[in-house]
Parts: sequence; structure tokens; C-alpha cells
Amino acid sequence: MDIELLRERSRIIRSTRSFFDRRGYLELDTPLLAPDLIPETSLEVFETAYIPPRGSTQDAEKRWLIPSPEIWMKKLIAAHRTNMYQICKCFRNTESRGRLHNPEFTMLEYYTMDAGYEDSLAITEDLFRHLLAPAEAPAGGNRPAAAAKQPKSLSPPFMRITMEDAFLRWAGFSLHETAAAGARALEAEGRRLGLDPPPGLDTAVLYDLIFIHTIEPALPRDRPVAILDYPAFVPCLAKEKTGSRTVERWELYVHGIELANCYSEETDPHTVRRYFETESALKEKTGRIRHTVDEGYWKTFSPRQDGAFPRCSGVAMGMDRLIMALTGKSSINSVLTFTV
Repeated sequence: MDIELLRERSRIIRSTRSFFDRRGYLELDTPLLAPDLIPETSLEVFETAYIPPRGSTQDAEKRWLIPSPEIWMKKLIAAHRTNMYQICKCFRNTESRGRLHNPEFTMLEYYTMDAGYEDSLAITEDLFRHLLAPAEAPAGGNRPAAAAKQPKSLSPPFMRITMEDAFLRWAGFSLHETAAAGARALEAEGRRLGLDPPPGLDTAVLYDLIFIHTIEPALPRDRPVAILDYPAFVPCLAKEKTGSRTVERWELYVHGIELANCYSEETDPHTVRRYFETESALKEKTGRIRHTVDEGYWKTFSPRQDGAFPRCSGVAMGMDRLIMALTGKSSINSVLTFTV
């Protein structure tokens, strides 16, 4: 990375901090090593170990590099019930390395109290407006030409479309009705679209296959796109919409690239417990790198003397991809100081 891009990366990160600081969010600095993690079958992690002084490998205490600071931040939300954010390194294993992926990356994660996913979307639009505002050149250098001409394709308001409408528009069928008919109906739609799904895949996997190969490539590139209301059959810790087959979740795409993921956070302790139990069992069967799970984590959401876990919404955003978009680059390798 050249010196001007280093300066621009630094400016964007400082400007992001300034945005949240001015709004009264508490900046956190939580550990990168964790003794247990939230079970997520959609990703793999890095394992390491702590060996005590004069200890042997038999004395090693297993630790895992966090794929997200969520596990720590929700404990602090339960304790302090305040808006908070963090910019930190995160790690994901067994993913491809290249234009959009690096095993070690920078994550921006922010949680807003007494807010839902639509509130978080408005806050994210405000963040983009803040980052796109004209800025003076840093001391000792000029802003990169790409950064000086902030692309209009990043400017709010974001295009909003539900996942159901996205399937109707770009895949030509109703996701809700087809998924309700069963996995084989979804498999047939995949074949109609020219895909060749192997037999026996479940509904969630088939949905993901069609989404990645049909919906993502069709998303507009001339403005950010927020896809809302994900199907409830895809497991996550987002609150289910009342009387609906969807959860309160959105993902943000910029230039067709996934940039951020947001939930109205699930606050019911029993729902969180069931999620942990189900995902832990699947992780044991299918996970390549197994990790410890805190079986009592659901108690974080249980009512206490000072009240229940607060209604809130959280956003996880890839900072490297954001910087890539803001500087007009086509690869995150261009905006990383060093790559793995």
C-alpha cells in the first residue's frame, strides 16, 4: 500500500470513530482471544492455546481467535445497556484468499439501544453521509484521486428491497411459497435457473446457493442496496417478525459486494438457548475446527434486578471492504497494510 492510501485508510478509520463518538457511543476494546465462542456453522475459526510458564503442551488452555467481537459486546450490553461500538481485528478460517477475503480483517461493530434493524439502517446511511462529506487533505500529503472523487454509487439513500421481492424480481419465483413446499421445490427452481444443485440439499443450503449465484450478481451497482427480511429458516440471532416467515435482518451490498450485516437482536433467553443447542450440535457434526461453547451464555439475556436484556440492534461491517469502496479500489489487498 502506498503512503497516500495509508493516510486515507487512517483518515477513514478516524472519521468513523468521530461519527460514533459524537453520537455518544462508547468505544470498546475487547479481547481477540476467547475461551469460547458463539456456535456458527457458516464459518470456521482459528485455534491456539495458552501454555503457562514452565508448562508443557499438556497444560495448554485452548483459546480461539474471535470471528467477531459480538460474544464480548453482548455481555457488556447486558451489564451497562449503552450504545457501543468497536473497530477491531477479526479472524475467519478456511475461506478463500483474494480480492474480497483475507483471513485476518478489520471489523466495525456497533450496537444501538432501544432500536430495531430499520433504525440501524438509518444510522448506517448517516455514517455513509459522514464518510462521504468533503474532507481536507491530511497533513503532509494529498488525498488519493479516487478518494477525492467519492463515487455517487455510495451515496444514500440506500435502495431497500425485501428478500422475497428480490427473489421475485431476479429469480422469478416466490421464496416463501417455494420454500414452504419443501426443499425439492426449491431444488427444481435452482435447476430452472441453470444451476446444478446436488441431490439431498436442505432448504437453507438451496436458498443460499440460488441467492449467491442468481440474486447477488443481479444487484444494482449504481447505489448501495439493503436486502431486508431474511427467511426465518436460516438460523441466526435476529428477532423473528411477528406473524411472519422472516426475521428482522438486513445485509448491505455496495457495488454488488456484501458489506454489512444487521439484526434486531434476539433478546429472549430461551430462544438464544435453543439456537446455541441446535448450532452446537450441527457444529459437532460438520465443523472442521471445533471450539468450546459457553452453555450458560443464554443467561446473559435473562431478566435481572436491573431489568431484562435491552431491545437493541447491531451492525457488523467489514472495514477493509468499506475502505476499498471509498477509495475506488477493486481489491481489499490494495487497502491492507499487509496481506496473509
